[in-house]
Amino acid sequence: MIVSHTHKFIFLKTKKTAGTSVELALSALCGPGDVISPLTTIDEARRATARGAQNWRLHGWWGSPRPLLKRRWFKFTAADYGFYNHMPAIEARACIDDKLWRSYFKFAFDRNPWDRQVSFYHHRFRGEKKPPPFASFLREDQHARVNNYDIYSIDGDVAVDFVGRYESLEDDLKLALERVGLSLPAALPHAKSTFRRDSTPYRDYYDEETRDLVARWYAREIEFLDYAF
Repeated sequence: MIVSHTHKFIFLKTKKTAGTSVELALSALCGPGDVISPLTTIDEARRATARGAQNWRLHGWWGSPRPLLKRRWFKFTAADYGFYNHMPAIEARACIDDKLWRSYFKFAFDRNPWDRQVSFYHHRFRGEKKPPPFASFLREDQHARVNNYDIYSIDGDVAVDFVGRYESLEDDLKLALERVGLSLPAALPHAKSTFRRDSTPYRDYYDEETRDLVARWYAREIEFLDYAF
């Protein structure tokens, strides 16, 4: 995620929505006092010509509000220190002055949940020669759900000023930046775009049962953004 005090915006990074590409682009617009949460080592290298992760630590791991078990027994992550990747709005608000949270322009992106779920499936089993069938993944894997709505909402209500769509990513990002008087310095970089290697339409992955399962899981964002199978 990014908190730009320079330009008064907050970007909440959702999952499987080209969020890393957006964050790489936004990093180039940030100033020295802005918050940029860490990415993976590979993705940080892509930010070599822009600003890297900065100002995301609020405390040491001993001061983390997360339970010790959630800190994975001393396997410390950015979440133990402050701002982190895919940080939900409710936690971000707690780390930001309330006046700033209310006055800054807040935005995020989401994606057609049926398409997003197929993308997550390929990411989840990247590098595996024999991944489980897609239907089995949905029905049996306890980590199969991608709860993006929980990232940009608080207590069930949308907590940001703008939710763009993955399907119109560059246009919607331009709209968001225009709200704070900015423009994209260049075309969006393409990060993490090689996990899904086949061109099968996402609809072909589903049967009636799995289609309806995804519809139940993500009913809130489907209604909010008027998505359809």
